[in-house]
Amino acid sequence: MAHEFSFRWVAIGGALALTTLSAQAQLVCGGRSDVVAGLAKAFQERQIGYGVVGQVAIVEIYVSASGSWTLLITDVSGRSCILAAGEGWENNLTAAAVTRGI
Repeated sequence: MAHEFSFRWVAIGGALALTTLSAQAQLVCGGRSDVVAGLAKAFQERQIGYGVVGQVAIVEIYVSASGSWTLLITDVSGRSCILAAGEGWENNLTAAAVTRGI
């Protein structure tokens, strides 16, 4: 199911506070559990990986079976913000493992 980038902001923003920083940048932020629940409910996305940003944050990638994806960052206080979202996710790790015979 294809949906436009702007739709993702509107759908998630309905459940969370929408903060407009400027005419060019928008962030959707909220408590981590609320943001993750919103991604699961609205887009059927689940976490496929994460990385630690020093001692200040965790970056997570959420992906659905249809290929929609969301990049989420969570700070030490538990506040999460969506940094980017889109369509057409492809898992290169699986392809690389098959190529190497893993």
